[in-house]
Amino acid sequence: MGVAFRIVLYAGSESKAESAAAAAFNRIKELNAIMSDYEPDSELSRLSATAGQRVDVPLSPDLWTILERSQALARRTAGAFDVTVGPCVNLWRRARRVRQLPDPERLSEARKAVGYRNLQLDPKTRAARLLVPGMRLDLGGIAKGYAVDEALKVLRAQGIERALVGGDGDIAVSEPPPGKSGWRIGIATLDVPNAPTNRYVLLKHAAISTSGDLSQRLEIGGVRYSHIVNPHTGLGVTDHSLVTVIARDSITADSLATAISVLGPEKGMKLIKETTGAAARIVRSPGENIETYESRRFKDSLAAD
Repeated sequence: MGVAFRIVLYAGSESKAESAAAAAFNRIKELNAIMSDYEPDSELSRLSATAGQRVDVPLSPDLWTILERSQALARRTAGAFDVTVGPCVNLWRRARRVRQLPDPERLSEARKAVGYRNLQLDPKTRAARLLVPGMRLDLGGIAKGYAVDEALKVLRAQGIERALVGGDGDIAVSEPPPGKSGWRIGIATLDVPNAPTNRYVLLKHAAISTSGDLSQRLEIGGVRYSHIVNPHTGLGVTDHSLVTVIARDSITADSLATAISVLGPEKGMKLIKETTGAAARIVRSPGENIETYESRRFKDSLAAD
């Protein structure tokens, strides 16, 4: 999935820890073979290859679950979250490498293949159909969260009750370390002067995800673009922000953080209020100003200084 995964766990012996961690990493590897758009033989890539053929493709339980969740969020956000954005993501990856905006004609063609309504799911047969030629699915805003959740499930099945699994900006935890009330997790800060200082949250049986343009960005003509692609424009999001979401599981936190990065603070915080158990913090820098938005539930999760 293009990122490193990390596991922290407490076990009764070193051998137990190693075997449990190995099982969890094997599950992540299995999911990578299903959901990675970097792998030409992945189930996701094979599905994308059927675009425009008007055929129903039966899906594995994992891919069905993640596409069903993706489409539900796409409908809730009017397409701000959209896994059919793959053609534009491919152009944007190249733009970041060569440090040039995509060719307008190629971008226009790519956008014709984007639209969550062109991905049809049949709940009876658990099959998918891609209606438009050139469609390509990209699960970058949700797959890592799902993999983190699945790895934590494996650890629990292995008898590991206290664990943390992280994949890039996505983290999920179970019971806290011995003698602690929760896992103390730092919140990234915006890289501008006078930005809010680093804070910490205390979590157990929860997940936290952060999306933003701190490490992956492109600046052209004085405009700073994120690696997160806006499905409506086909270009990287230009709002310089960090979005941190806490939720009951990582698939929810991961996908909400991506969606809010596209939606912006007002619509994003409304989405959080409408999601059971979710909380969010948004720090953004429009021009010279710094704006911070925090939901009440997020404030409740902050650790004491």
